[in-house]
Amino acid sequence: MTNATPSPAWQPLKGVRVLELAQIMAGPVAGLMLADLGADVIKVEKFPGGDDARGFNSQGAGGVTASFEVLNRGKRSIAVNLKTDQGRAALRRLVARADVLTENFRPGTMQALGLGPEDLHEINPRLIYCSVTGYGNRGPLAGRGGFDLILQAFCGLISVTGEPGRAPVKPGISIADVNAGILAALGVLGAYVHVLRTGQGQHVETSLLQASMQQLYWYAALFFSGQEVPQRLGTAHPVAAPYQTYTCSDGEIALGGANESNWSRITEVVGHPEWRDDPRFSTSQARLRNRASLTECLNAALAGHTRAHWEALLTAAGVPAGPVQSVAEALSHPQARAVDMVVDAQTADGGLRPMIGLPIHFSGRNEPASTAAPRLGEHTSQVLAQAGFSDDEISELITGQYVLQVAPAAGR
Repeated sequence: MTNATPSPAWQPLKGVRVLELAQIMAGPVAGLMLADLGADVIKVEKFPGGDDARGFNSQGAGGVTASFEVLNRGKRSIAVNLKTDQGRAALRRLVARADVLTENFRPGTMQALGLGPEDLHEINPRLIYCSVTGYGNRGPLAGRGGFDLILQAFCGLISVTGEPGRAPVKPGISIADVNAGILAALGVLGAYVHVLRTGQGQHVETSLLQASMQQLYWYAALFFSGQEVPQRLGTAHPVAAPYQTYTCSDGEIALGGANESNWSRITEVVGHPEWRDDPRFSTSQARLRNRASLTECLNAALAGHTRAHWEALLTAAGVPAGPVQSVAEALSHPQARAVDMVVDAQTADGGLRPMIGLPIHFSGRNEPASTAAPRLGEHTSQVLAQAGFSDDEISELITGQYVLQVAPAAGR
């Protein structure tokens, strides 16, 4: 990290070099966010195969699957065989010029390779070493591997997800993986400030357990205060009502009537002002106790018109409301483009494809990385040369299969 001319506010990490040894989702989410903030993120991949997400069953372009592409745009790929002395030696030389290293191996794996944080801080005392694990690096379960489904189950998220009286379900998204990646990026940024102030590197740690358990704020508040923790509530809120989805003629709409003023507005819009004096619904506590009756009444009142009809009326009245959209509807909505959550990025075949953008703006702007996700080993020679390897050294590493360099794609 050098004191260069300040980068534009929407690329605050320009000039920061990240070695990403992490794969699949949690670690690559962190790397994607850092790349979108301007960092030079170099994926250090195994071979053959590379990041396991390259093999997931999803249609892609130019030999790169969409499941890999979506989390790895804007990065460069170097393929290194870390099971060999030569491969590990090459990585250590890269570490000497890096600012950040991320990894998501089981605890102890990197130490066994001589690549743990203590080892690498001897080479580069300013290095920010970021580990994403399953259960954390300490405690009785520290050695276990981490998987999104398993940690959501372990941390209680699945127990409170689903419809009342039915089996629990996993949320349709990878909450543990994605949030762990966000927390890792946050930790890296905190450590970066520390390095700038002191010159001392840090070992940043987070886990899928921590990323899952963090989501329990409302339920933890009830549990730690000695109250009953509700189980599956469908889309309902554990401490507020009405605050869930209801059925219209063409689908469902989400309503937020958590406070008295919004509840009063809802009763006016749906044509039932008398509900305000109904003892079942007259207070927030009463509405929580009689949630089933409240849901039945609201469903009956909303069933005669479309989502758009009710959204317009409720929004005009100042009530938080929005349709339950499909993924296609959400990603196609003009608001997604307006806030840069859908951006056009290059694909490996030279085309363009919409992808998820950077969910942060700086003074109203951002500049997410838009170059194509790399093919395995696409930038090996380039990265090694920039790290000071001679042509002969690079040739020797490639010939000995300690690293892999693929032929450049046409037009790249």
